[in-house]
Amino acid sequence: MTKRKTTKPEPTAAEMYAARRNDIARLLDVLGMHLDINDKEHAAAPGNWGLVGNLGKVREDLVNLVGFMSNMDPEHVEEFLKGE
Repeated sequence: MTKRKTTKPEPTAAEMYAARRNDIARLLDVLGMHLDINDKEHAAAPGNWGLVGNLGKVREDLVNLVGFMSNMDPEHVEEFLKGE
């Protein structure tokens, strides 16, 4: 008796694009929720530089992500944020 090999079909590029696009949208929603949480924590402790540092890290990562997605250097993204 021969064993029949069953393989799961690989997702198409369109399916994988849709799945990743959905994941990114969900992650952006979660980021928004955590910004709201940080706002409340900051209101309760406005002198907490740890929260400022957290937002600095998130901002830096987002500048790099936007630069990657738009094929721009992070410096150009920074200029955009400054309105230059």
